[in-house]
Amino acid sequence: MPRKSTKKTPKPVRPQLGDGVEILNAGSVLEDPITRTLEVNYMPYAMSVIVSRALPEIDGFKPAHRKLLYTMYEMGLLKGARTKSANIVGSTMHLNPHGDAAIYDTMVRMGRGNESLLMPFVDSKGNFGKAYSRDMSCAAARYTEAKLENVCEELFRDIDKETVDFVPNYDGSTTEPTLLPVTFPTILANNTLGIAVGMACNICSFNLAELCATTIALMKDAKHDIATTMPAPDFVGGGQIIYDEAQMREIYEKGRGSVRVRAKYNAVPGENMLEITQIPPTTTVEAIMDKISELVKAGKLKEISDMRDETDLNGLKLTLDLKRGVDADKLMAKLFKATPLEDSFSANFNILVSGQPRVMGVREILQEWTAFRMECVRRRTYYDLHGKEKRLHLLQGLAAILLDIDKAIHIIRTTEEETEVVPNLMIGFGIDEVQADYVAEIKLRHLNREYILKRTSEIEQLEKDIADLNDVLAKPARIRRIIINELNEVAKKYGQPRRSEVLYDLPEEENGAEEEIVPDYPVTVFFTRDGYLKKIPPQSLRTAGAHKLKEGDEILQQVETRNNMETLFFTDKQQVYKVRLAELEDGKVAQMGIYLPGRLGMDEGENILAMVITGDYAGYMYFFFANGKCAKIPLSSYATKQNRRKLLKAYSDKEELSLMLYLPEETELAIRTSASRMLLVGTAQIPAKTTRDSQGVAVVTLKKNQRVVSVVPADTLELANPHRYRVRSLPATGALIRAEDEGEQMSLL
Repeated sequence: MPRKSTKKTPKPVRPQLGDGVEILNAGSVLEDPITRTLEVNYMPYAMSVIVSRALPEIDGFKPAHRKLLYTMYEMGLLKGARTKSANIVGSTMHLNPHGDAAIYDTMVRMGRGNESLLMPFVDSKGNFGKAYSRDMSCAAARYTEAKLENVCEELFRDIDKETVDFVPNYDGSTTEPTLLPVTFPTILANNTLGIAVGMACNICSFNLAELCATTIALMKDAKHDIATTMPAPDFVGGGQIIYDEAQMREIYEKGRGSVRVRAKYNAVPGENMLEITQIPPTTTVEAIMDKISELVKAGKLKEISDMRDETDLNGLKLTLDLKRGVDADKLMAKLFKATPLEDSFSANFNILVSGQPRVMGVREILQEWTAFRMECVRRRTYYDLHGKEKRLHLLQGLAAILLDIDKAIHIIRTTEEETEVVPNLMIGFGIDEVQADYVAEIKLRHLNREYILKRTSEIEQLEKDIADLNDVLAKPARIRRIIINELNEVAKKYGQPRRSEVLYDLPEEENGAEEEIVPDYPVTVFFTRDGYLKKIPPQSLRTAGAHKLKEGDEILQQVETRNNMETLFFTDKQQVYKVRLAELEDGKVAQMGIYLPGRLGMDEGENILAMVITGDYAGYMYFFFANGKCAKIPLSSYATKQNRRKLLKAYSDKEELSLMLYLPEETELAIRTSASRMLLVGTAQIPAKTTRDSQGVAVVTLKKNQRVVSVVPADTLELANPHRYRVRSLPATGALIRAEDEGEQMSLL
């Protein structure tokens, strides 16, 4: 009897869902139109980020800020003592269903100790970190304490008088305000950064006193020149603002613009030392030190001998020790140009108004805030009016019984059932149910003439107050006057001197640092296929032997030039990298040279296709594409005033690039195709394009699977009959290459 096999057949692994359980459409691919996916999935998420997370509203707060501040207000931290930050974070989670870390980070940024805001709202105690340092982090929430700053009184003034709407929280257990009834434009009093989906905001802060004065001036005159009352932003870290009238007007009118801010320093007399005490709001101490260290190591900054971060409880201080004889002002001018000690704040005033994101200038924002505040005051007035009318109505009922107190007592005593007391009082004195109920609830001890006369004496004053409140509601000018008075009070109580100094004129046309003198001498530049570059002076070249190259590498370009020229490297990813030859060290023939992808910081897998050396950016770049088109781009299109090292979209990526060529002057080109045809084209026939990534114009007419294979200056060829190949109009097919010219062509490929 044959032996049975004991080998078990493995069973396929299946999800343990139970017997008879089947997943519908498991493994099937469902097709869904991209438009529906965007509508159902992407757009709701994008709008949620925009409306409920990233952008501030007209009261100046994002939802996370508003929930935190309102929680602290409800905890009694406006007038009470500080409490542990962990308690605040835990309580805020009733409104904000996010993690405790996110809530605490929000509170830290709003704290006075962090120095992030010009007008902090959280009175912090303990280590809250520093905004100007990436390494000075805050302590844990269990170690710090906090309460609300006094200025928060202006955030919650009359919030209990229905000035703003309340909505249920995320689980319906309580309610929270949709906005805060702020009495001053908090939206511009502090800097706000937000990144949403497809949009962002970056709002700079303004001095509170100047902001209130500007708001008042605009309420009186809508055409008021904002620059006269609020010349520039005011940053918490101070610094010096380099005034640019055109940019400031763009910010005031359109909400977008750039503000240049530089650090503030002082030279210590007799100690060869600089102390930097204020820096731009867009950088950190560590970023500045890293950049200075980089310049010192590269040999571009030789005036500094040492650098220390001496920041302490007294504030920020970055100390630079200078070498003997160094002019501190000239050094700082150089540092302003080369380091983040001078930086730009890019303003983008994108805020939510009625749930819609809008980019608005300062003028429009203040007008929108004024409209919002007027509505708050109007709702407060309605609330007060309703309360006084209710009080007056009750007192009028009380006055009715003044005529005959004994009658009221008699009605109450003779009424057999309690439920009949109020109806009998209504009948006896001709008052309504509310008045009768109020009279019936008066204590027996108060049924004396003195008490009743005191209460009824309020009637005249209430009637005056009601008439005044109705007048306020009927006259918008009175509401505006109320707001102006509140703004004046806020400015007087909480206004502070400017922290950022405004520089209208730079000292003696400094324009950054003096141009460093670059040694000028002849050099020969060698560029290899694998991306190596050698810059060799003549004396080294004369005494050298064979070039040292990487195995398989070869020299593609050899250019005799001078050390002060600029070099452009065009890559296969439509990018161009720029560097001055003076920044590259001299080499020798026996050395492999400088590996350019590493030195230039090129992208992974990116290769250099061509090198162009120029001093004046004259001439043109010619980009020939496989489809027969050529883009003639002025080399001046690659010159930049900002000394940028990398330019994107150096040429078009719409079609495969066959080759590129730089010509300093107009000449005649010999173009050969894969169909063994050649045409001579004058470069003047090709129109120039101003856009770098232009697709160019048709130069060569090609059939399917044909392409341009070579382009060389025509004067480098010895053609038997050049007129045969010369064309008068473009595009052209060219003529077949004759045998006597074929050898010449083959030798050039």
